[in-house]
Amino acid sequence: MFVDKATIKVKAGNGGNGAVAFHREKYVPAGGPSGGDGGKGGSVILRVDDHMSTLMDFRVRRKYAAGTGQDGGGRRCSGKDGEDLVIRVPRGTVIRDEATGAIMKDMSDGEPFVVAKGGRGGWGNQHFATPTRQAPRFAKSGNPGEERTIILELKLLADVGLVGFPNVGKSTLLSVMSRARPKIANYHFTTLFPNLGVVFARDEVSFVLADIPGLIEGAAEGAGLGHEFLRHVDRCRLIVHVVDVSGSEGRDPLEDFDAINAELAAYSPELASRPQIVVANKLDIVQDDALLTTFKVEMETRGLPFLALSAATHQGIGDLISLIAEKLQGLPPISVYEPEFIPVEKPPALPEDIIIRLVDGDTWIVEGEWLDQLLGRVNLDDYESRMYFERNLEQAGVYARLEELGIAEGDTVCMAQLEFEYQK
Repeated sequence: MFVDKATIKVKAGNGGNGAVAFHREKYVPAGGPSGGDGGKGGSVILRVDDHMSTLMDFRVRRKYAAGTGQDGGGRRCSGKDGEDLVIRVPRGTVIRDEATGAIMKDMSDGEPFVVAKGGRGGWGNQHFATPTRQAPRFAKSGNPGEERTIILELKLLADVGLVGFPNVGKSTLLSVMSRARPKIANYHFTTLFPNLGVVFARDEVSFVLADIPGLIEGAAEGAGLGHEFLRHVDRCRLIVHVVDVSGSEGRDPLEDFDAINAELAAYSPELASRPQIVVANKLDIVQDDALLTTFKVEMETRGLPFLALSAATHQGIGDLISLIAEKLQGLPPISVYEPEFIPVEKPPALPEDIIIRLVDGDTWIVEGEWLDQLLGRVNLDDYESRMYFERNLEQAGVYARLEELGIAEGDTVCMAQLEFEYQK
């Protein structure tokens, strides 16, 4: 099954917590704090795999998480870093942030991309020793890893895109111009997914040709198969517009030509302005020469390169290959999408962000990210660590704000898992 779009959730590893430990060794009477730092969390990395051609793997697995950093140990031993998680994607996959829709990375250049960065490890108590606090019994918790939902969109890396209504002979044309072997049958929508083929024009001159499944009127709004695969024409430098001029199905070539161009313009005005070569196919079974002549005159009037050929009998194939190679020489290389996503650096938590609420008349709930970070660094079972906690609350003005709000002596104060009576 060909899958060209998927949504997955990625989670980088959290950093390990710092350790609280003290050096104990014979003949070393004052070893001091020796708690090691936590290890760094693993990152989620996207890497191009040229052996992949679809996003099928992501239909089964939707959540990806990297390894968590280990906690620090004694004797100043740092924890082991979490293992990075490498996710392989096909070349040409565009990564978007689901929340904003902005492009984060175009995986066309082969460079790996860190889509979610691992959290930093927390400091051990060795870092908190001061001349007045020589035995700190607290350490710092590790930072959480980045977490986000991303959209993967596969956009084929092809120089030339074959477009046209169903059953006009695009797959046959691809098969005779390259070694690609798409399914070919005499009914509409035989081609259910894009096919790629490499065409060799002459020595050291080649290009990649993509057969885009048949478009119909209304494709830009979701009708038919074309809506699902219009994204694969986005990168094409040149469009080969294939039209059936045989009259075997009673269709008007000019109406078909205008209808397909209208769908390209509705999907992307920039795409509709790409250079085109108009190919009149099925020349071997033309029923009305006047139909072909009228169409040819109209194309020449519009200034479009025109070729009449028969893919079935290989008539005119060499001329088409030469014309495509000539046109490509004067066109810019395949487009690579520039990143639009601007990562928002999360500002550090501040004491001003603390929220204080009064419930049940005498119970005060104090909460906030700054408070959670502070509680993560202290050991409430240790007296010196509790004094460190008290000083931080007083210096941040938490007690002063409680008094401004009317807290009374004996009221209950709740801070996360900590609960105590307020004493002035």
